[in-house]
Amino acid sequence: MVDSRRPVPPRPPVRLRPAPPLDPPFADDQLADLWPRPSATQLALDLTGGVRPAPGRPAARPTRRPVAPRPARPTAPAVGVPATATAEATRVAHRFVGTCVEVLNGHRPPTQLRILTDPTRTTAVLEQLAGAIARLGPVRRRSTRPVVRLRRLRVCQPRPDVIEAAAVLAVPSGRSWAMAVRLERRAPGWICLVLHIL
Repeated sequence: MVDSRRPVPPRPPVRLRPAPPLDPPFADDQLADLWPRPSATQLALDLTGGVRPAPGRPAARPTRRPVAPRPARPTAPAVGVPATATAEATRVAHRFVGTCVEVLNGHRPPTQLRILTDPTRTTAVLEQLAGAIARLGPVRRRSTRPVVRLRRLRVCQPRPDVIEAAAVLAVPSGRSWAMAVRLERRAPGWICLVLHIL
């Protein structure tokens, strides 16, 4: 039997193209001009507390793995400066430094640090972060591992309303950077006054 239907034209081959990146390219030379100003609808980071439990429900306690205690090293604290900081001060410093590390890794926009810094010193803080980002080189978007990691954080509290922290950051080149931060308690919460990355 002979098929009398018209021949069907062959379909064009299917082309697979890579998905476009979610973020626009990041220009290191004009960082200050590219960072937009915070808007009234932007949510602020809460550095003073965590999630409050609903009324009638007990607060969920985070589970932690037991850690073997390290032997204490004898150190002499500076005269007049307490050797340790309060738990709140340690938590605030850890959250702020963690936010800075997320900015360095490209996971968080730098504009979120504007509300956490003193308005007169915002430019200096963002320039320090911009300089560190420029030293890192281009960010690999498809990488799953962080580019910069927090290795160690030391916190002291010279006064009840002042936190000073020193952090050691590990960068992919195998070197280490140092970050010094000074936070002060203001009306809305803790505000960064000084940030240096060496």
